[in-house]
Amino acid sequence: MSKRINNKIYIAVGIGGMIGAISRYGVSTVFSSFDSFPFGTLTANLLGCFLLSYLLNQKQLKRLLSLEVNIGLTTGIIGAFTTYSTFAVETLELMKRSVILAILYILISILGGLAFCYLGFHVAKRKKVA
Repeated sequence: MSKRINNKIYIAVGIGGMIGAISRYGVSTVFSSFDSFPFGTLTANLLGCFLLSYLLNQKQLKRLLSLEVNIGLTTGIIGAFTTYSTFAVETLELMKRSVILAILYILISILGGLAFCYLGFHVAKRKKVA
């Protein structure tokens, strides 16, 4: 029985990962005209912080969804949508051009990520799911 559940979880994470990666690419292309600052990665990471915190703290929603769907959403979609490695590479690229922009990107990413997680937590606690 547990092997069957694990297979469903792997499939859910795989499908979610595909959706998240495609969505992340879409966000990146929308912001591709901004060569001077990595707005696409910043947007994806901040939105991912909000959504992950919201989903992990929305108890009514978690009860409505199966374990496979929950993990597919959180680890699959949001995990593939957000990216630390791109953030790190883009930070190094910014440092080559402007240390001030790189520091700004780091601060906005970290402090903004925490703020968006905090916001997602509070929205989840207030929001009622039908």
